[in-house]
This record gives sequence, structure tokens and C-alpha cells, in this order.
Amino acid sequence: MTIYPRRRSRRKFLQLAASATLGSVAVSGCGWTLANVKPTTSGQGSEDELYIYTWSGYTDQELLESFTKKTGIKAVADVFDSNEAMLAKLQAGGGSAYSIIYPSDYMVQKMVELDLLTQLDFSRINSFEKLFPRFLNPEYDPGNLHSIPTSWGTTGLIYNKKQLKLLPDDWDYLWEYQQELDKRITLLNDVREVMGATLSMLGYSYNTKNTEHIQQAYEQLVKLKPSVASFTSDAWRPQILSGDLKVAMCYSSDANEVIEENSDLQYVLPKSGSSVWMDTLVIPKTAPNLKGAYAWINFMLEPDIAAQICKRLSFATPNKEAYKLLPSKVQDNQSLFPPESALERCEGLSPVGNKVEEVYDRYWTRLTSS
Repeated sequence: MTIYPRRRSRRKFLQLAASATLGSVAVSGCGWTLANVKPTTSGQGSEDELYIYTWSGYTDQELLESFTKKTGIKAVADVFDSNEAMLAKLQAGGGSAYSIIYPSDYMVQKMVELDLLTQLDFSRINSFEKLFPRFLNPEYDPGNLHSIPTSWGTTGLIYNKKQLKLLPDDWDYLWEYQQELDKRITLLNDVREVMGATLSMLGYSYNTKNTEHIQQAYEQLVKLKPSVASFTSDAWRPQILSGDLKVAMCYSSDANEVIEENSDLQYVLPKSGSSVWMDTLVIPKTAPNLKGAYAWINFMLEPDIAAQICKRLSFATPNKEAYKLLPSKVQDNQSLFPPESALERCEGLSPVGNKVEEVYDRYWTRLTSS
């Protein structure tokens, strides 16, 4: 089965994500700390305690304490390092204590198909109308019957403008200037993102199920492979800051953070199209604390809370009222908030079915192991 690596290299604690579920972890990075992370073993719950299953870096002590102060409910956050790891734990019965989970867009669709999610009661949700219309009624969850969008971003290229004579504006730049970029490029360690970007360059859908198109993308990547330094979703950060890399494929939230450390770095959303990803809030059917779950959703929909998260974590917010509260410098940051004309060329990653996934995986294995 294809594992979609998470855009979780954000903040300087990716290396802690896999171990964080083993015990309490404190991390001092950019003022954020992993909060009260501990394993959960019991499905027993009460209305004054809420267990959340989320990505590393999506909560901190300040956020949880603010929620407790407002609602009287103690919130505890456990973390996972991939959508698949989260799903496997739920299917094995190890997630019965969680009342809120943070799956990505495509995983919401899978969880609905597996009948794992509660259909939301919108009479208990405040401020849903404060979300941007473009994030409502998504393909992965029509009518938002099971999920509330909480953060989003795009996939593109980060580059050092001082090291390049001509600046990239599309994926084909990597092929056109392959000789000049030799061993100074990295691509994500993500089959669907890398194949999708190449498919987009060729004029096809990021989510194509056409095996001939997938083969064409593979053949293009074989041509580029000798010049690629590595396939990595996080190791590019220190390398591009040190000048060892000229261009890296990355997620927008990661790029936005790295750019703050070096003003010579810029992020571009390729003009032929790319992916736009979304992380969400859902309530599993086994949730022991429905009251707490809806309280958390309403808390996260509050514009001031959503704005704080956007500023502190570099995630673009889907909340239009939160957007209005952001400083103009953040609002105008096209790494976080690309113009609508650019987003219209982007697609969300969608499941393509097991048979087509096997095709993607087969070509990916050939590419990365050769």
C-alpha cells in the first residue's frame, strides 16, 4: 500500500515525531513545545477530559491550556507520524480514547469508506460559515459531512535566487537546467507528489489513473534522476540554507519557515499546476467525549485561535475571519496564500485505487532504487 509521507518536516522536531508517542517530549523550537504527549490505552472517557490524535507540531502547551481555561476540559495530545500509522492504530482498536483526530484530505475519504467517522451535527458547530468557500464541500468529503478543514498548503519549489541566473517558474525548469543543477536538486520522498508534479508538467492530472501517462512521467524522471541529490522531505532544509542545494521540492509551510532564516530563498508554486493539501478535524465513531470533541472544533474555528496557529506554525488558515486578523505581511505572503489564479491550477491528492497505486509504487521503486 502506498504511504503518503506527511508534510510534517515543519519546525525542527521532525526527528521526534516517531518517538513522541512513547512519552512526554518537550521541544524548544521557535517558541513551541510538544504538549503533554503520552500514550493512551483506555477507551474510557469523561466530559472533562479530551484526547486528541494529531500531527507533531499541531498543538502546544499554550494552545491546550487556553482550551482548558475556556472550556474546563483538560486536553491531551498524542501524535502520529503518518496517516497510515494513525489508521492502522484505529483499526487495531488502539484509538478508542480519541475524540478528535487530524487526518489529511485523502485519508478522510478512506476513513469514511471504512465507516470510522461520525457524521457531524452542525447544530453543535459554531462559525462554520467563517471558512473560505473554496474549502467547503470538498471532493474528499462532499458537504463536509465528516470533516472540518483546519490547515492547508501547497507543494512547490524553494530556491536560492543568488545561485541561479534564471529563476524557476515551473517544474520543467529542473529538466531544462539539469546540467547547471547537477546534484544540487532534491525531490520529495513521496511517490504521488513527485509523480504528480511530473504528470502536471506533461499536462496530465496529478491524480491520473492512466497507466500510459504514469509511464511517461516515470520516463521523464529517469532522465532527471542522475542530477537529483536525494529524495527527501526534510533533509533539504539545512542543505539549502548552507548553499549545498540550489533548488528543492518542498511543502509551502516548510518553505515559509526556511525563508525566514535566509532572505535569498524564495518559494514558487509551479505555473503548470501542483497539489494543494488539507488537514482536517474529524470525530471517530468510537469517540468517548462528543461534548469535548465539538468544544475543540468550535475552539479551533475561533478566528483569533486560527490566526495564532497560522502565525506560529506557518500553516495557511482556511478561516476567512482569521485571515482578516493576520498582519498584512502574512496576508501578502504568497508562499502561504497564493493567488486564486494559481490555486485553480492545483489539485488535491485523491486515492486512485489499489491497482493503480501498485503501478505508481512499481515505477517509484524502480526510480529510487536504481
